[in-house]
Amino acid sequence: MSTGRTAPDDGSVDYRVTLANERTFLAWTRTALGAAAASVAVTQLVDDGDHRLRVVLAVVLAVAAGAAALWGARRWRAVEAALQAGRPIPTSAPWPVAAVLVVVAACAVVLAVTA
Repeated sequence: MSTGRTAPDDGSVDYRVTLANERTFLAWTRTALGAAAASVAVTQLVDDGDHRLRVVLAVVLAVAAGAAALWGARRWRAVEAALQAGRPIPTSAPWPVAAVLVVVAACAVVLAVTA
């Protein structure tokens, strides 16, 4: 019968938790790279429409990409520090960054489809 423990008996950190933390960091990095690529795509591949709107969307996507990369790195460091110190894993809701990414990506798709 399982006891539900997440740490081995020797007091070290369970590798599964460390790997889960790394996967989350990599997911944030992929999201940031996708937003950066979308920023370039909006400026280079969309020819029609208002030039200023494309530039604004590209800048917002680039800023959101930077924010996603920083958020992911900050969270990864905080979780690693908590694991090494034996503290509970800190929780934080990335809703502001995620909301900006979703709204701006939707606007970029609408701009690309209507152009």
